Amino acid sequence: MIKVRVISLAMLLCAAGSLPLMVSPLPAQQPSDRAHQIGGKFMCMCGCNQVLSQCNHVGCTVSTAMLKEVDQGLVRGDSEDTITQAFVQEFGTKVYAEPPHSGFSLVAWSMPAVYLAVGLVLVLLVINRWRKRPAHAVSNASDHSGISPEMLERARMRAARETQD
Repeated sequence: MIKVRVISLAMLLCAAGSLPLMVSPLPAQQPSDRAHQIGGKFMCMCGCNQVLSQCNHVGCTVSTAMLKEVDQGLVRGDSEDTITQAFVQEFGTKVYAEPPHSGFSLVAWSMPAVYLAVGLVLVLLVINRWRKRPAHAVSNASDHSGISPEMLERARMRAARETQD
């Protein structure tokens, strides 16, 4: 009888000791999916040069605080533009993950297309000039009109003499 009580007591103590391992703590309030979506338009200001919603520094308090600020703005009913303007006022335009599609930043979006068009026009002009070049100009370039056969033979003999091993 005592043996059964000791075993029961030991099992009770083991169960009580492992109870904290079985019960997980309540998770911290996670930012909503909409906050992560809006956070994808900003850079994390911790200096990692990563998008806010994808900052993977262990224990990065900056990204956590910024996402929390976005989430709180959404809970208050702020629009995406209001949240964006608040971040721009706080951190400047470097907070943008990509430049806005207006004003001077529009140049950053349009210049690659302009460079492509200018390059394409230049390539087409060069090809057109090459095609219009007369055929005899090409054949004359390979002609040895300025070199006599004796000078050519002397150069070949000298090259053969100097390259002998």
